[in-house]
Amino acid sequence: MVRGSRPGAASAGARITAAHGDAGRRRRELSQNYLRGPEAARQFLRAVSLDPEGVCVEAGAGEGILTARLATMCRQVIAYEIDENLTDRLRARVRGHDNVKVIVGDFLSARPPSRAFQVVGNAPFSLTSPIIDWCLRAARMRSATLITQLEYARKRTGGFGRWSQLTVSSWPQVKWELRGRMPRTQFRPVPRVDAGILHLERRTEPLVSPALMAAYRRMVQTGFSGVGGSVQASLRRTYPADSVAEACAAAGVERKTVVAFVSPDQWVQIFRVLDARAS
Repeated sequence: MVRGSRPGAASAGARITAAHGDAGRRRRELSQNYLRGPEAARQFLRAVSLDPEGVCVEAGAGEGILTARLATMCRQVIAYEIDENLTDRLRARVRGHDNVKVIVGDFLSARPPSRAFQVVGNAPFSLTSPIIDWCLRAARMRSATLITQLEYARKRTGGFGRWSQLTVSSWPQVKWELRGRMPRTQFRPVPRVDAGILHLERRTEPLVSPALMAAYRRMVQTGFSGVGGSVQASLRRTYPADSVAEACAAAGVERKTVVAFVSPDQWVQIFRVLDARAS
């Protein structure tokens, strides 16, 4: 025993250290970066527009710093948190909010609500893509506002002057928008990169009718195949050359434009002309 220490003090310290180590490992495994405090939560929530009479599904509630505030913004909150070690703090934080339902489980395995709902969350960076996919598949999802890596949000919203296939494919039904930037110092542990606030909004009036969405997505997939070096060259593999030229001209897309530099609205215009020519 070291002089001046109590019996059992060393083992207690070791247990505390191990507990902190386990918590750190869980955060790394789950890509958890918690909002540092109330100001970070307020900054994010200023970008969130909730239906006060609606349902909000929170992806990754963590310690509940957002959950308690969301409870004051809408009729019902369904908060998912996969880490059982956080649920006591989460439940303590929302105690008194009868409109909050805490579910200890994987958001990605959840069944979407049967009524219209919105998604809000500080998404684990490593799970951003599957969370977005879950949101896009949920027919009754009206909007999703998520904290993601800034680079991811910019790539999906044309921030680099380029557009991704996922954004283009879903654009007739869902609008993608970057609603803000959050410095990495607003999180703990501090991640390596800044975060972005990514907002998805399901359109009340789709830009392409549901009956034609499969054909639209096939056209986009053909365009993104990369064959020929330009969007026109790729599309000519499936569509008549004169139709492709007319469609691209109508959309303001030059002959040698590379696929990534064609905006989602231009893709919709190209499809409308190609569909009309094929009718």
